[in-house]
Amino acid sequence: MAQKKRDGVKAVLFDFWGTIVEQGTYSPLRQSYKLLSVRLHFSDYVQQFENVLMTKPYDDQTSAFQAVCEAFGIEQDQRLIDELIGLWNKNKLLAKPYPETVDVLKMLKEKGIKLALVSNSPSFSTEPILEKFKLGEYFDVLKLSYNSGKLKQDSLISEAVKELGVKPTAALMVGDSIQTDMRGAEKAGVKGVLIDRRDVRTWEEKIKDLKELEKYL
Repeated sequence: MAQKKRDGVKAVLFDFWGTIVEQGTYSPLRQSYKLLSVRLHFSDYVQQFENVLMTKPYDDQTSAFQAVCEAFGIEQDQRLIDELIGLWNKNKLLAKPYPETVDVLKMLKEKGIKLALVSNSPSFSTEPILEKFKLGEYFDVLKLSYNSGKLKQDSLISEAVKELGVKPTAALMVGDSIQTDMRGAEKAGVKGVLIDRRDVRTWEEKIKDLKELEKYL
């Protein structure tokens, strides 16, 4: 099948966790998987976990993790809920942008490239970090799953491209997940660039540092 002709890059869409911001703790998704003792393959668990936790706003974290427990048929033990809250709060507290993040965002803006942030995110994690490190000012569009009602791999990437006012062939999606970022980009007709900081995965278009993005422009 012939590939679509690519236009010049007019927009870059970024994932959040593991792409422009470093987790404050080792993968809270995997730690939650262990705490919940879910008897599902990890990829199936992630899809269900994110659908419950990250596609709607919750009044508080307790109700959010109660909904998670209910979805997996787990008894809503308060000690377990408190552990999950503590884990995700620690991740938020210690999270920070990667060393090159701000310089790369500034470089793209100076080139006149439109930027979007597209993230599978619960209502209590991403925006406080954007505010803390003043990252929000670089993005023309924010598409966060919790207030969009859908995940990246559904139609969030397409919606972000449309809001940016560019053709899919003139956009790049940069993320650290093949399953959600790269497959989601393919579905939207957008070129996906995998950031693989440890250089351990196979993908045609791959970078180890955000500074390498410049070669795609």
